[in-house]
This record gives sequence, structure tokens and C-alpha cells, in this order.
Amino acid sequence: MTELHGVYPYLVSPITADGRIKTEVLGRLCNDLIAAGVHGLTPLGSTGRVPVIAGVASTATADAVAQAKAYQALGANGILAILEAYFPVKDPQVEAYFRAIADAVDVPVVMYTNPNFQRSDLTLDVIARLAEHPRIVAIKDASNNTGRLLSIMNRCGGKMEVFAASAHIPAAVMLIGGKGWMAGPACIVPRQSVQLYELCKAARWDEAMALQRRLWRINEVFARFNLAACIKAGLEIQGYAVGDPVAPQAPLTADERKVVEALLRDL
Repeated sequence: MTELHGVYPYLVSPITADGRIKTEVLGRLCNDLIAAGVHGLTPLGSTGRVPVIAGVASTATADAVAQAKAYQALGANGILAILEAYFPVKDPQVEAYFRAIADAVDVPVVMYTNPNFQRSDLTLDVIARLAEHPRIVAIKDASNNTGRLLSIMNRCGGKMEVFAASAHIPAAVMLIGGKGWMAGPACIVPRQSVQLYELCKAARWDEAMALQRRLWRINEVFARFNLAACIKAGLEIQGYAVGDPVAPQAPLTADERKVVEALLRDL
């Protein structure tokens, strides 16, 4: 099975005004991210030179399973699965959802939880039970709660790796034993993100924190504005014609775009 570790930028969808995917732009972005040294991509779109994790999200277990099977057939090296829910779902059903996805594929599965936006979260008990599944290898946590990450690591005893999201400070997560991060900022500053990962892996913490402090300004801008709009604006500024965020999300205003442009120029 593919070992998952390091920096995984999640990809935006470069689209035309009428909703068509700009495959040339997507391919160039993927190739450039790989050339910058990222360790994998999510969702589908790479040339096969790094692991590709496809995102699976659904309110229905059967649909999520069908997605996972389809992405594996297309060549995905892993699945990043999240549970969507309009109504609260109890622990047994949450567990069954992720277990069904992992049972249906032969590639590693990373669970994704974002409690700030979900009706149902993965509890520590559920995470610990799912850690016993041979294909559920990691969790991407966007809870803002670094203590929760340490609890997961302690509870699962090395059976469940932890990836940070942009809600966490990557260097801090690496310090406590994280395997890397899957986050938007790495899409617009991939080389710096890979450099930060390598410094953390080498336990060069003073240098890592100096770089982390500079890069954290991107996370602050993301939190201040719209995350997807910031990534798309950042890529447009760097020459990738990815277009605006998909409606109803709005693009950055001219003044907001200037903030992102100034930040990227400084970094």
C-alpha cells in the first residue's frame, strides 16, 4: 500500500465561465506542484509521479462507496473520505459509513473531519475502532484543536496517522508526531511548504518555526477572506488561469486580491 506522508495541496477546479474544466491548466498546475516537491495531490489530476488521493463525500453510504470504487478504477492511490449530513448521524452509522468505503477499495483511506462545518463528527471512540481497519491509515483533522490530534495519536497507538489541515499550525502538528498536512496554502506556496516539512522531519525546529511564522500569514488571510477564493486568486496571480470560485461563492474583491498579491510577493 502507498505510504502517505508529507505535503498534499488540494487542487482547485480550473473552469471556464460555462463550467468546463480547463484540463490544460489543471495538468500544468499538477506538474508544477510535483516539480516543486509535493508528496501527493488531492483530488485526482496528477501524472502518476506522486500518490493521488481522491476526495469522496456524500450523504449516502452507497453513493460514497460507488465514488470510491470509481476513483480507484481511474488510478487513485488513496481515498480521502468525509461524511456529509443534513441531519445528525449517530456513532454506529458514522463508523459504518467509513468502514463501508474502506471495505470497498484496495487503496489506503484517509478519514477527513471538519467539526466546525459538519453535523456529525468522528469521536475518539469511533476513530480508535476504525484505526483497526487495515486500509484506514490516517485522519485529516480540521478541528482547530491540536490537543485532539495528540489524543488521537495516544489513543490509537500508532495505528492511525494524523494529517493537519489549514486550521492547524503544520510545524506544531509535526512536532507532536503528525505525518504532514493536506491544505490549501500548499497549492500557492508549494516549495516553501515542502521546505517547512523537510525542516520538521530533520528536527531543525528553530528554522522550521522561523519559516512557519512567515507562512502562517497565508492562513490568516484565508481565515479573513474566503479560502477557495484566496487559492484561486493566488494561482491567478501566479499565472494559472483557474477562474473564479464556483457560484455561489464570490471571488475576492480588488482590494482583497491586492492583499493576497502583496503577501505572495513578500513570500
